Amino acid sequence: MLAVVFRSAVTKYKGLRLPSQTVARAMSSSGGATPPYTTLAISRPTESITHVELHRPEKRNAMNSAFWSEMVTCFNELSEDPQCRVVVVSGAGKLFTAGIDLMDMMNNVLQPEGDDTARISWGIKKKIKKLQETFSVIEKCPKPVVVAIHGACVGAGVDMITACDIRLCTQDAWFQVKEVDIGLAADVGTLQRLPKVIGSQSLVNELALTARKMYADEAKSSGLVSRVFADKEAMMAGALEIAEEIAGRSPVAVQGTKINLIYARNHSVADGLDYIATWNMSMLQTEDLMKSAQAALEKKSPKTKTYSKL
Repeated sequence: MLAVVFRSAVTKYKGLRLPSQTVARAMSSSGGATPPYTTLAISRPTESITHVELHRPEKRNAMNSAFWSEMVTCFNELSEDPQCRVVVVSGAGKLFTAGIDLMDMMNNVLQPEGDDTARISWGIKKKIKKLQETFSVIEKCPKPVVVAIHGACVGAGVDMITACDIRLCTQDAWFQVKEVDIGLAADVGTLQRLPKVIGSQSLVNELALTARKMYADEAKSSGLVSRVFADKEAMMAGALEIAEEIAGRSPVAVQGTKINLIYARNHSVADGLDYIATWNMSMLQTEDLMKSAQAALEKKSPKTKTYSKL
């Protein structure tokens, strides 16, 4: 499905070396959701970079029931797409996302079916696990995911960005773990991933228990984001530059690095070392190693080499 979506975009840009600002401007002015999706606009600003834009600007990119399933479909396809090497995620309109679409989700989650408490509880758990997969699929995708946040990033938006690999934001961005304000504990990733992203349990506890807003400067100093940009256009250009740097490297090396970083985060140092040794006993036999070594000997960037699709 995505191959059809991308064909015209690839043809349009093929052979062109457009400035990052120019491409970023086009990335930020999508005409609408990309069929069959109703909440996502998918484009390919360069041959190996995929742009996934949350696209319900009239609803502040609130996450309705369609969004939760479309993200899974989209990222499962990107995981298997050999053409795609990096994904950039952003939001259309005035802000990144207002979080869960409460009115839409109320009928889906808050009115469970079942003959008794046990069966109702099992049904609720199944629904929560399905929602969790919407963001876990980002983490499971072997292609690095760069997320670009402008304006508000509320509730489930924080769950989403913590599953991404590189986080960028604009100076006007702010983040809020909103769930306690609506009477629940965050259950689709924030409480599990945010402590490992920020590294300060005290700060995570404060944000999650008070639902206070965190602004761009604090997000940068705490490690939630790695860069802050003046505005959305500059941020999208920066996101594209980072994506191009990644896409120009060996996909064997890049995807192996992401997989091992996530494994190491969740395991001991000893387990991580054993895992990478097992991983590289086969991956070191790639032709990409010789190509990259040749570039280094020639004092050139690895981007000057052509690497086969993976």
